[in-house]
Amino acid sequence: MALAGQIYTWVRSLFPNVSYEGTRRVKLDEPDKIPDGVTFIDDIKTYIFREGKTFYAISAVCTHLGCTVKYVGLSKPKVVKIGGKEVEVKWEFHCPCHGSKFYGDGTNYAGPAPRPLDWVKIEVSPEDGKLVVDLGKKVSQNYKLTV
Repeated sequence: MALAGQIYTWVRSLFPNVSYEGTRRVKLDEPDKIPDGVTFIDDIKTYIFREGKTFYAISAVCTHLGCTVKYVGLSKPKVVKIGGKEVEVKWEFHCPCHGSKFYGDGTNYAGPAPRPLDWVKIEVSPEDGKLVVDLGKKVSQNYKLTV
C-alpha cells in the first residue's frame, strides 16, 4: 500500500497543476490608470509592468509544474549575463514550490524549471482604449507596447 502511494505521488508529479484552456483575453484598465512599476493580476496569474508609457506582461506560471512565481525586488541591482549580454537586474521571480529562479526578464537560471517564463501579448483595445492581455498569445522576450 505504501509503495503504491509513493508510485502514485511520483507519477502525479509529472503532470502540472495547470489547466490548458483556450485563448483568454482579459481587459484591464486604461493605460493611464495602471500604476508605474509592477502589478500582479491574481485572476490571470500575470505580472503587468509599466515603465512610463511602455507596458509588458510576464506570466507568473512557473514552467516547471505550474506554481505561481513570486516577484522579488532586489535590495541592490546585480549585473548578470543573459544571452551573452550583460544586463542589470533589479528584480527576480522565485518559485516557492521547487526553488526555480528567474531573472527579471523571465530567463530561468536556477532550479528545475526547463525554460523561461512566458511573455504574453498586451495591446490596447480599439473600442475603449483599455489594455488587453491575451493569455493565448505568447510573444518573444522583451516584447513591449508603447502607448
